[in-house]
Amino acid sequence: MDDQPIQPIDAGLLMDMAELLRAIAHPLRISIIELLKDKKQLTVSQIQRELGTEQAVASHHLIILKNKDILNSKRYGKTILYSLRNENISHLIYFARKTMSEELDANQSTETSRFGIKLG
Repeated sequence: MDDQPIQPIDAGLLMDMAELLRAIAHPLRISIIELLKDKKQLTVSQIQRELGTEQAVASHHLIILKNKDILNSKRYGKTILYSLRNENISHLIYFARKTMSEELDANQSTETSRFGIKLG
């Protein structure tokens, strides 16, 4: 780390950041974000097929992500295409995955990680 003094973060920004993290804090929503990062635009039917879930479940999670401005949607007749509003959200997922991989690698000999994840 550098020796720069840490600037306080605005309370409103902290609340917005917490809301964003809460919005993506579900395995299916993380999977949707990763899928859209790779495929760019998909319909709810394509998403539910790719993830092996029911369409109603996929729709529910898509609505949560859309309402939190994580996803865009474009309607073409009866078809709605979903895409990431900002590619930076996929960076959050990447760093979470990287952190967990490093944590699991460091704790191979223990029963659980410090995050409470059962190993082995």
